Amino acid sequence: MALTDTAIRQAKPRDKPYKLADEKGMFLLMHPNGGNIGG
Repeated sequence: MALTDTAIRQAKPRDKPYKLADEKGMFLLMHPNGGNIGG
């Protein structure tokens, strides 16, 4: 799955941190407070 602008904007906070990743290994770590970190 491509990590698109739309996918990132629609991502919702969860109880625990989770990753949104693309097929090439790039990811965003989404935090419960709504923040994110790219990797």
